[in-house]
Amino acid sequence: MSNPFANLGGLGNLGGMMKQIKKLYEDIERAAEELNEERVEATSGGGMIKVVATGKGEIVEVKIDPKVVDPNDVEMLEDLVTSAVREAIRKANEIKAKKMEAATGGLPIPGIM
Repeated sequence: MSNPFANLGGLGNLGGMMKQIKKLYEDIERAAEELNEERVEATSGGGMIKVVATGKGEIVEVKIDPKVVDPNDVEMLEDLVTSAVREAIRKANEIKAKKMEAATGGLPIPGIM
């Protein structure tokens, strides 16, 4: 009679694997907390518009120099704000990708990156 558990020889290492998964989870949690504390800044219009975002990409501050506000050209202001917001989010995504890559050792984990 053959051993029905012969193909499960790797289970002896299951405890070590579970420790690695737990450490990976902790590293991801720590990186996520750090991203929440990080700030990235983007400007447009020669610094007339400033947007600050967290490392997670949440916009936390928008500053508009009153000199750039022209009631006859609202579209320009909208474009400048949009540009600064996009740049802030791009920078946040860059930081997030680097932190998560460091936390996961480069493993592509769905929903993390």
